[in-house]
Amino acid sequence: MTQAKITVGILALQGAFMEHKLHLQKAIRHASPGSPLDTAKFEIIEVRTPEQLGSADALVIPGGESTAISLIAERTGLLEPLRQFVRVDRKPVWGTCAGLILLSDEASKAKKGGQELIGGLHVRCQRNHFGRQTESFVCNLPLPFVGDDEPPFSGVFIRAPIVEKVLTGADATADVAEGVVRAPNLDIDSYKYAQIEVISSLPPTQGSEAGDIVAVRQGNIFGTSFHPELTPDIRLHGWWLQECVLRRNELRR
Repeated sequence: MTQAKITVGILALQGAFMEHKLHLQKAIRHASPGSPLDTAKFEIIEVRTPEQLGSADALVIPGGESTAISLIAERTGLLEPLRQFVRVDRKPVWGTCAGLILLSDEASKAKKGGQELIGGLHVRCQRNHFGRQTESFVCNLPLPFVGDDEPPFSGVFIRAPIVEKVLTGADATADVAEGVVRAPNLDIDSYKYAQIEVISSLPPTQGSEAGDIVAVRQGNIFGTSFHPELTPDIRLHGWWLQECVLRRNELRR
């Protein structure tokens, strides 16, 4: 039987989409023999229209400027299709930095006038938690797929957000606090069974920032505060692609 191709889209409206594309392609080329990536067939596409999004089985939302990405998505008719893709169709999606903000149900430290969120990830994300671009930093992160005998994974943080709170249904129905924006039409019932998995937090070496949540997963949604696409390390892209293969296989059972 011919194996179906998995089409992975990268939202290419603004930000570091090309870096993600190159990392995904490299992760596929360098897949270990016999691994899920080695036996799967992929196509990597750039997504700028609802039609292109409709052809994707999974999606990466890159870092950049979250307000700009949401404005362009709204103007190009992509915002509602993105919500359908993430929240209704529940296809695999990975948001990095700005992408994490857009996927969150709520975002604090929002700019005056707010911004549109895609939503689906039951967390409140704090925008620009670490300050200005001059306060960017790199640190080694604990990640589940990095063994003790492997080199550590270095996360690049540039005006990065953090997950400041895992939300409950009560949070999602309370009045929106000043400086917080909320995604529209949240599925409140989904809060009853959603499981938020903390994938990584900042290590003790980061001083007062230690313990800040910088990577989470909820069902089909994966979000990271940092920029793995700005390092030579392709391991996180390879891990996520394997998760896409596993999810595709689960849906076929």
